[in-house]
Amino acid sequence: MDGFFVHERAICESRQVGKGTRIWAFAHILPAARIGADCNICDGVFVENDVSVGDRVTIKGGVQLWDGVILEDDVFVGPNATFTNDLFPRSKVYPKKFLTTTVRRGASIGANATILPGIEIGTGAFVGAGAVVTRSVPANAIVVGNPARIVGYSDARQPEADSVTQITGAYTDTDVRGVRLLQLAHFADARGDLAVGEFERSLPFSPRRYFFVYNVPSRATRGEHAHKACHQFLVCVAGSCNVLVDNGAVRREFVLDRPTLGIYIPPMIWGTQYNYSPDAVLLVFASELYDPDDYVREYAEFCASVAGRIPT
Repeated sequence: MDGFFVHERAICESRQVGKGTRIWAFAHILPAARIGADCNICDGVFVENDVSVGDRVTIKGGVQLWDGVILEDDVFVGPNATFTNDLFPRSKVYPKKFLTTTVRRGASIGANATILPGIEIGTGAFVGAGAVVTRSVPANAIVVGNPARIVGYSDARQPEADSVTQITGAYTDTDVRGVRLLQLAHFADARGDLAVGEFERSLPFSPRRYFFVYNVPSRATRGEHAHKACHQFLVCVAGSCNVLVDNGAVRREFVLDRPTLGIYIPPMIWGTQYNYSPDAVLLVFASELYDPDDYVREYAEFCASVAGRIPT
């Protein structure tokens, strides 16, 4: 059938189906749906009209894609995952337009997960089995639970602890080029502890701005952007938080859990902070005054900006 396969017990009313796609028994594809190439539509899948499915997408059995669902290339949807498109559904009462739910390239959704409408699942994200996703998921984030919360990031391994604890007053390079850890000089006696750094000596820039992040709900995520020109230095002066850094090719995660450990983040590094402890206070020094035009807030835009100049 025009380069794609439809099982004899499936119904495919759409002709917008890409080459190499396979549609299995008891699946039903409505006429206006768009299905890409090399997809695998498993038994019992229903696809409504206003649905777009990219290339190389796998949709396992028992999934329904309702109007407003967009799956980009290389998405995986596990068995019986549930999409919704109306926050306040009523029988025989329809909105003028259903909410759009977008699952970005390479994301995976586990079995029996529930996705509320009008949100975005970011590029490369993982939604755990049975999770109830009530808000958008950042690129590469791993979320589980009800409501779903971030528990980590894909391909963002943490370094060995002793690789950042044995150096005092000096930087340690990381394998995200340009990002460095600093173990601040530390002095302790009966009067208390002192951690010290010096501008222009300890920091590779002269700060023009600083801010504190605190009282963050433990499930909340901060950051999720890159800067075009601004350099930053982060230190958790109380409590702890996780810091993710990503240059578009390498992604790593670090835990700031003491006031003697800081991290330097140069421009054009995607940064995210999450998993704040209840008592966390994150101090950030910045090289520039606040400028909204200095922010890159879309991960896809960031990846496009750094493509071609990431080290191999």
